[in-house]
This record gives sequence, structure tokens and C-alpha cells, in this order.
Amino acid sequence: MAALVVLAVLGAVFVGVQVARAVPPAVASVVLPAEVVAPGTMAPMPWPALGAADVEIQGVADLGGVNATVVRPLASVTKLITSLVLLKDHPLRPGQQGPVLTVSPAEAAAYPAELAQSESLVPVQAGEQLTELQALEAMLIPSADNVADMVATWDAGSLPAFVQKMNAEAAALHLDQTHLADASGLDPNSVGTAADMVKLAAVVMANPVLRQVVAMPQVDLPVAGTVYNYDRVLGTDGIIGVKTGSTVPAGGNFVFAARRRVAGRELTVLGAVLGATGVQPLASALSDAQLLVNAAFAQLRQVTVLPSGTRVIDVRSPWGASTTASTTVPVSFLTVPGQTARLSVQQMPVIEGPRLHQLAAGERVASVRVQLGPLSATVPVVTGGAVKGPSLSYRLGRL
Repeated sequence: MAALVVLAVLGAVFVGVQVARAVPPAVASVVLPAEVVAPGTMAPMPWPALGAADVEIQGVADLGGVNATVVRPLASVTKLITSLVLLKDHPLRPGQQGPVLTVSPAEAAAYPAELAQSESLVPVQAGEQLTELQALEAMLIPSADNVADMVATWDAGSLPAFVQKMNAEAAALHLDQTHLADASGLDPNSVGTAADMVKLAAVVMANPVLRQVVAMPQVDLPVAGTVYNYDRVLGTDGIIGVKTGSTVPAGGNFVFAARRRVAGRELTVLGAVLGATGVQPLASALSDAQLLVNAAFAQLRQVTVLPSGTRVIDVRSPWGASTTASTTVPVSFLTVPGQTARLSVQQMPVIEGPRLHQLAAGERVASVRVQLGPLSATVPVVTGGAVKGPSLSYRLGRL
């Protein structure tokens, strides 16, 4: 009898210990990859057969290029950096004219000789006064080499001193393969790459004064009168700038920006064509740019980068209970095929510790943040089924 009592006591103790013992925790494992590539393949871009080009959809995708890192003469594209240095030293806000530059007798007297060299010029007279804004307009619209040199001397005291500033500005902007030898771009030693020029275009278009100037088809100057923009495609295909350039060593150059509204978003394509050839190299560069702009916008599409029902977390327990937590809504972005989105999972406290034993079906346990360039979205992650605690038979049968 005593033995039975002992056995009963021991059995009760065993059951009590087994029931009271902590069970091994269930484990939640993130199974979502850190990156996902938008499906599809980009259509071929109409890159020019000769020369160099580079294109990006600002804030969306770099579309690549051809010979984009080959250093080439910039011609009058150089004046974009001239303009940035001028505005850095003498800032303007939209609507302001800025200080006045007076044409010197020497600068006026140089005009006939410069004209004979087939430079890109505007007529000037000794004593003529140009505001800083008018000087910018003269440099960027009719691409006046003589005004670029005037600006350089007025700002820095000499052309070499101003060129030093230009190179410092290029370095500060990380235009690593750009080197300037003059303010106008007439010197073939003022060089850069198509990739650098796309970076430069972004800086220029971020400046409200320059953005306004490069979008002007014409301007009236004191002595020259009405002068016209060499950017003959301005206003077509959404093109809103930026700067042309053409010399015999450089061929035809065009740094461009185009803006269109696509699926409710204002998007800007930035690009550069350097070294275009043909009977009229500048016309070739402008034509190449139009083709690239249209092709770039055509790449855009609404792409689902994270479908609804994507498995994010697996929950597994030693006693066999399990569930999967998945996204509940899709994430779609206006982008181009092949772009990489970064995924990050933020688990909620409910997914930690003993609470895992009581997860209900449809319970939110985490969120996923999807980042694609400047675009982002966060979606909830919920369980597909409940996770029940361990049964009595499991508790008694475990070692």
C-alpha cells in the first residue's frame, strides 16, 4: 500500500514538474529577402552610334549610356559651370537683376576679331551695361563667348583666376572627369564626360534662376536686341533646357532636361549627348536627345515589386504548431524594369517570447518597408493561422 502511495506521489510530482517546466520557445524566422528586382526588361535605348551619351530619370533610375565616361571637349556646355560660379559668388533670387557689369573699351574693341574667328557672340559696345541676370541670359541663350569672358574677368579679376574657381566648383560637385581651361568652352581643353554632365544638369535645374533662364527661347539684350536660344528643340517632347555647345573639336553637344507628368507624378529626364557628328553636328545632338527623351519616358511603367501574400515570417514550435505571416497588400511603384528595391522587416513585440504561443489568425506581427530610390512604402504583415500552445501530451512526453 505504501508503495502505491509513493508511486502516486511520484507520479503527481512528475506531472506537476512536467506541466510547470518552461517549454522551449517557438521561433520566428524572417524569410523575406533583403532585395527584390522589379520584373521585366528595359527596352533598348536609341544610343547614338557615334559620340557619347548618358541618361537618367531623376529620382527613379539611371538608364545607362554609351561611352558615358569618355572625356570629350565640352564646347559651350562649359558655360553651365561658368554660370554656377558666377551665382555662387553673386547669388540671385528669381526676379532679381543683380549687380551691373559695364563693357570696357577693350572688350568692345575685341568683338570684330572674335567675330572673324567664328565665335559664338553677341554684339557689345563700350559703356554698355548688363545686369548679372542679363549676362547669364547672354551666356546661356545665344551662348555668348565674349560675355562669358567678361563675366570671368569681372568676377575674379582675370580669366585664369576664374578658371581656378571653375575647377574647384567641378571638384566640389564630384565632376571627377571634368577639367576646365576657359570660361566659354572655346578651348578644346575644357573637357568632361556625358556622365558628369548629367550630374551637372541636376545641379543647374535645381537652381531656380538657371532653371528659368535655360527655359527661355529668346531674350532681349541692351545692344544685341532680340537673340535666340540655340536649343531648337526647347518646348518639344517636354524639353525644358539645358545647354547646347558645338565646335569643330567637340562636335555637337547637348545637355538636356525634359519634364512630363506620368501617372500623376512630375518626372524629369536628364541627359547628355557629346560629340555628335554629321553635316550639322549640333542638329544631330538635338535629334539624338529627342529620341533618348522619348525612349526614357517610354521605359516607365507601374511595377509590383512586392505582391500581396508574400511570405515574410515563418513561426515554428518544437511541439509542431506553426504558421506563416505574409503581406496583405501589394506594393507597386512607377519605375523601370530591373530596378532593385530594398526590403526591411520591422517585427512587433507580439512576435517575441512566450507571446508566440498565443498568436491568433490574422494578427499583425510585423511590417515591411519597401525602398526604391526616393520612393518608399510600408505594408502590414499578418499571420495566416493561429499558433496554439503545447498540448498536455507534449508536456508530459518530453524529456
